[in-house]
Amino acid sequence: MDYRINDIDRVIKNAVHVMEESKYQVYEICESARKELFTLGQELTDVLAETSEIIDKVDRLEIDYRRARIRLTEVSRDFVRYKEEDIKSAYEKATQLQLDLMVFREKETYLRARRDDLQKRVRNIEQSIERAETIASQINVVLEYLSGDLNHVTRILESAKNRQLIGMKIILAQEEERKRIAREIHDGPAQSMANLVLRTEIAERMLHKQEFQIVQEELIDLKKQVRSGLEEIRKIIFNLRPMALDDLGLVPTLRKYVQDFEEKTKIRTIFDTVGREIRLPSAMEAGIYRMVQEAFSNAFKHANPSFVSLEITYQAQMVKIVVRDNGAGFHVDKVEARKDSAHFGLIGMRERVELVEGRLEIESTIDEGTKITIHIPINAEERKE
Repeated sequence: MDYRINDIDRVIKNAVHVMEESKYQVYEICESARKELFTLGQELTDVLAETSEIIDKVDRLEIDYRRARIRLTEVSRDFVRYKEEDIKSAYEKATQLQLDLMVFREKETYLRARRDDLQKRVRNIEQSIERAETIASQINVVLEYLSGDLNHVTRILESAKNRQLIGMKIILAQEEERKRIAREIHDGPAQSMANLVLRTEIAERMLHKQEFQIVQEELIDLKKQVRSGLEEIRKIIFNLRPMALDDLGLVPTLRKYVQDFEEKTKIRTIFDTVGREIRLPSAMEAGIYRMVQEAFSNAFKHANPSFVSLEITYQAQMVKIVVRDNGAGFHVDKVEARKDSAHFGLIGMRERVELVEGRLEIESTIDEGTKITIHIPINAEERKE
């Protein structure tokens, strides 16, 4: 036994050393990406400012050029009133303004292309930083477990191999949820607010030019964007903790989720219930909601179905949830044997079911679809409450 502990100790120390080095390398990559992001951000700010100035310049030149053309037409028609020098001067001014306008339009086109390229590079680097942070977070979790008490680790290895990763996976799930929320806020409300700031600046510029009709149209569009941003924020809040679960119960909340899923993904859905609905403990209803959410999300991300159905059956001592899709299907044994992040949703679903002492069954056929059946026992005393 001591010999085995020494072997495990040596393996763990080597693993910790490798993980520490990997953590440092990931940190360096992340810091390098952040520095590049900062540099690109400064360059993008300068380009945006220069683009705004060039756009204003082009606007002024267009006005001046139109006036010069009108002036040239006027002096060309009235030979008696204007001298040849006046006509020549008007022609040269119009020609020079035309050349200036062409030059600045070219510069505007270049700056717009440069701006779009910088914005794309910024987004790519942000995604790289996010992936690096995810890897660093996973390494930290592994290091925490590997740096724990050796005897405790040995007892876990001997008594419950499948359970020693539950804590780590819960932490990882929390980290993934935080990143998902941050991503939704960044891609949704944050982007909308940034766009609103830009549009208000445009409206302000139009006010100075007294183009009130354009300002009115901008304000109408701004109002629509504010409403859209508010709706996105409400959806994020709903996904965090659907308040309808506490107020209306599981079935109405799932019905709303299925309807929203169909509207968002354009995938046809059906939701059926069998038996009389029973209010379950709050934690159990939240767990069932998350399981269904995970099943629908997995179908949308991986199966590419045209149809997804949900059926909930209330029995005397059990609730049965069945989710079907007609998507691509997969080999269940091969997928469950893999532990990579691409199939973390399936792992998380199985662990959620185990936490409520339920049973998960997965049937899938390539090119025919998948059926997920979840059986969750109901405590009789809890049902009476």
